[in-house]
Order: sequence, then C-alpha cells, then structure tokens
Amino acid sequence: MSLIGTPLEGLTVIALEQAVAAPLATRHLADLGARVIKIERPGAGDFARSYDTTVRGMSSHFVWLNRSKQSLTLDVKEPAAKDVLARLLERADVFVQNLAPGAAGRLSLGSAELRQKYPGLVVCNISGYGSSGPYRDKKAYDLLIQSEAGLLSITGTEQEPSKAGISVADIAAGMYAYSGILTALLMRQRTGRGTAIDVSLFEALSEWMGYPAYYTKYGGEAPARTGASHAVIAPYGPFQSSDGKPVFLGIQNEREWKNFCNIVLQRGELATDSRFASGPDRVAHRNDLDLAINEVLRHLTAAEIVRRLEEAQIANARMNSMQEFLDHPQLAARNRWREVDSPVGRLSALISPADIDGVETVMGPIPALGQHTDDILSEIGFDASTIAAWRQRGVI
Repeated sequence: MSLIGTPLEGLTVIALEQAVAAPLATRHLADLGARVIKIERPGAGDFARSYDTTVRGMSSHFVWLNRSKQSLTLDVKEPAAKDVLARLLERADVFVQNLAPGAAGRLSLGSAELRQKYPGLVVCNISGYGSSGPYRDKKAYDLLIQSEAGLLSITGTEQEPSKAGISVADIAAGMYAYSGILTALLMRQRTGRGTAIDVSLFEALSEWMGYPAYYTKYGGEAPARTGASHAVIAPYGPFQSSDGKPVFLGIQNEREWKNFCNIVLQRGELATDSRFASGPDRVAHRNDLDLAINEVLRHLTAAEIVRRLEEAQIANARMNSMQEFLDHPQLAARNRWREVDSPVGRLSALISPADIDGVETVMGPIPALGQHTDDILSEIGFDASTIAAWRQRGVI
C-alpha cells in the first residue's frame, strides 16, 4: 500500500462548536486532512474543556474530540468579531455551528445569509430539534434527547429505565453531520456551489430508533426492557458460568440454534422441542428456555462455555471492563493506537475506524485554548497592535 496523502488536504473548516456533536463531525474531517479552525470563547473556551480533569488535567471529552484542530479565541458578540468571521469565511470551504437555538441567526450566521455572501460555502447547522417545529427553540442535551426519542423507555431493566452510557444522540448527530458535509462537498465538485445541511440530535436518534419504532407501530406494543438481553431474539444476552463470569451469546437463526443445542448444551432434544421451534416461540417461552440453558451452563466454567460456543460457531463475548477494552488484543494486533501531542504531553488515541486504502489518519496535536489565535489573525490580515488591543479588551 502506498500512501496517497490526506483526502481533504486544502479544505478549510470554520467551526463555531462546543460539546460533542459538532466537534465529533469536525474531528473526523480533520482526521482526513482538513484544516479545522475551532472558534472558542476567550477565557473559558469550549465548555467541554471543563467537563472533567482526568487526562492529566484535561477533559476526556475534549481530548477525544479535538485533536488536529487549531484554536482561535474570539468573542463572537463583539463588533470586531464580524470582520474576523467575514475574513475567515471568505477563505473557508465549510462552516459548522451548534450554538444555542437562534444564536447563529442573531450573529448574522444563518444559512441563507451565509450562502448569499459565500456561494461556495457548505454550511452545517447542528441543533437539538431542527430549525422548525414546536420544539425548535427548546434546549437539548443528550439525556433529554434519549428521553424524547423513546430510547429510555426501551433501555434498562423491567423495573427501571436507563440511559445509554455514552452520548448516543450527540454521536449520531455528529456522524450524520460528517457524512452530510462530505456529500455536500461532492455536490460542490459537480455544481460549483455550496449548500446548507441541517442535522438535529432528535432526528439523528430517531433514525437509530428504527427497529423499535416499526415494531411498536405495527406490532401494537413497544419492545420490553430486557436489560442485556434482547426483546425479540432468544437466547441472546448474558448467562452465568460456574466460576461467576458471565458469558454473552446470541443465536440468529435455526442452524445456530440446533448447533447450540447439540454442541454447547449437549441436549439435542431441545432443538425439536415445540416450545423452542422458532425464534418467536423461544421468545414466548423465554423463562423455560433460560432455565434449560442455565441448568447446563451453571456447571461449566466461562472458558468451557466459550470453547463450546466457538466449536458450534455461535457468536459470543466477554463482558470486558474498560481497562480490558483498552488492552484488547484485537486493537493491539490491528495497530489502532497512536500518540498525539497535547498541552499536557503525549497521549494515546485511537485512529479513525474507517480504514481507507492509502490514507493514514491525521493525528495532530490537541490545541491549548487560543493557541493559534495570533497566527490565524495575522494570516488573515490583522496587525500585531490590533491583536494586542483586542486581547486587552477581551475580544480574543
């Protein structure tokens, strides 16, 4: 394999971003070589910088989402900021923002106005609920979107709902913004014109709710909360071993079910038991099914169960701790870890999950707040005295 360079080299992205959704989208653009200029509030910056201090004093969220970017501090409400933004945008290919509802319009950064001024610009707006509708101005955070989209109602145990342990709504929106921007750039190659993209956390997560939505709409009731099991597939989920280590497994079809009975359970008669004759039958008789499985597996160690599952070609997994995930042999064997520079020294980071033949993920430094302010302002034509005066006034 010979490297062909970075696919987005030469593209400039201006990001008026914070938290997770927009920074995730722009970090993936930076991974492919785009220049991402991140505009942050003077003094405080992206509020994700202060979520925690676990990475040698830096926030784990910020470290995850902001490598390979340049940080420019700018109070966008200051009159002088309009000239700065105008000079940046006239040189830019993409503008991304996830400000509070209505804020971009008040700053003269709405899609229609920007597209009129900069016909080649791709504008991406990320919001909680979209640019119209009764929820347009409603504040949105990941947990609240998980709740509004119904995810909490189907996640957790029968007794208690639970949110996902990661920011799924933000991540979904960020990835749709990323793919939408790439699509818009392809469109611009053909037409010579930019376009506007609107992505909302609510609609992004709504797409991910497809299976339970259709199940409920046409089945008459929602999937049950089943913890780590599956509402419509059985057996699927955790089973205990004799040494107390849970083993997770999933049966997807009748061939696997027969193999499971014959090889793993060594009870071939269960494969023809009328209670378990099909997937829906097994779900309907889940309690009987679990009793039959546990009667066998509780006498086997986790290693013995996994050995039988592998022999039967049944999908299985361990419940790894976070440290076991970090040390995972698959990540090591596939060389997924790199090091990036940061204000607190070299840090480990995972490369982009999309392997593109001939392309190496850009792994640039994580910026200190305002690290590139002077250089960027000088590049777009502001002199040293102006920059110094703005810093004294808190503009930058």
